[in-house]
Amino acid sequence: MTAPETDIETQTAETDAEALRERALASLTTARDRTTLLTSCVDEPDLTAQHSPLMSPLVWDLAHIGNQEELWLLRAVGGREAMRPEIDSLYDAFEHPRSERPTLPLLPAAEARRYAAEVRGRALDLLQAADFHGTRLTEAGFAFGMIAQHEQQHDETMLITHQLRKGPQALTAPDPEPVPFFTGPAEVLVPGGPFTMGTSSEPWALDNERPAHPREVAPFWIDTTPVTNAAYQAFMEDGGYDTERWWSPEGWAHIRQHAIAAPLFWRRDGGQWLRRRFGITEPVPPDEPVLHVCWYEADAYARWAGRRLPTETEWEKAARFDPATGRSRRYPWGDADPAPEHANLGQRHLRPAPAGSYPAGASPLGVRQLIGDVWEWTASDFLPYPGFRAFPYKEYSEVFFGPEHKVLRGGSFAVDPVACRGTFRNWDYPIRRQIFSGFRTARSEAV
Repeated sequence: MTAPETDIETQTAETDAEALRERALASLTTARDRTTLLTSCVDEPDLTAQHSPLMSPLVWDLAHIGNQEELWLLRAVGGREAMRPEIDSLYDAFEHPRSERPTLPLLPAAEARRYAAEVRGRALDLLQAADFHGTRLTEAGFAFGMIAQHEQQHDETMLITHQLRKGPQALTAPDPEPVPFFTGPAEVLVPGGPFTMGTSSEPWALDNERPAHPREVAPFWIDTTPVTNAAYQAFMEDGGYDTERWWSPEGWAHIRQHAIAAPLFWRRDGGQWLRRRFGITEPVPPDEPVLHVCWYEADAYARWAGRRLPTETEWEKAARFDPATGRSRRYPWGDADPAPEHANLGQRHLRPAPAGSYPAGASPLGVRQLIGDVWEWTASDFLPYPGFRAFPYKEYSEVFFGPEHKVLRGGSFAVDPVACRGTFRNWDYPIRRQIFSGFRTARSEAV
């Protein structure tokens, strides 16, 4: 005897809900484990200090993570009363810029940990009872995915703070696997024509990734790998920082005003360049993607090389378009979630992998390392897609739209897979260098 159709539908729904519950639990747990690592490897003075005016004290991030989880999971989804309404304003990122956060009456480290832990315990109780239906926040577990992504984004921010922090090494991780020097083609031709950009189906995609929409792209060439330290040094040795014609007027003014002559954390020592990386000083590895360069530096290098930065649309077509099927994939390698053989993600390593790594993660056209290793600057301003709708709040994306911010794509070694997709969009001011940013170049196909 076969089961009634309604029973089968109920069982399927229960299975789907359980899978969502497991995914949400794993994502939240992974994020919290990383937060714990980043805030337990240093003592309290390092947690409460501001290591750069560009960054918050680590203890602010810790309590802010808990506060956002309370606001969106316990209050918005669960309808619970506020646990500590008096601290909401202290941890409102829009009310207090980073430079003034050390002056606020922040929770001490131990209290911040207790608060975040208590919120998490209640959130997991809520997750156990969730049915993932009813509102846009709860559909497909979106609110839980949003909070996991939010925490991982702050974990990346805290890792940046660790890089800016002076003092001995506090974090360790194995290096990426060594690979033979990449001798493949320097660039790949991406065919012209339409493709689908963005997504309307990825359940945890954020508002600026939506909706899916058609884009027409002229044929272009794009670097097979990100620009390496060795290639960037050639630009430097050719007087790149001293030659005005390679720079936009704003870029030239910026590097002259701030006496910038190399990527951030580099210094010359006799005949070689050294860099500081998480408390260690080491020779700059020639075959790694260049790191800690601002948009102006990336743009100047591209001009010097007779090329340009790819637009955001070009970048996404190179990363997602499958010419064999005409469809856009979730990731360059396909629709499967990232695995260690695909990309350098999740703070598994504390540096980019050598250029040409992860052949299993290449796009159908053969472009490598589009996901992970370094955030890649694009030529594009951060703007909404046609049909954009802010959700669940305007301050996530909408208030940043405009020419002040440039788009970065692809994630870095500091990004967790939950906060990294072929459609994921990052943005920042073109002067920013403390972020884990690099780039690759492009050129239009000769007519």
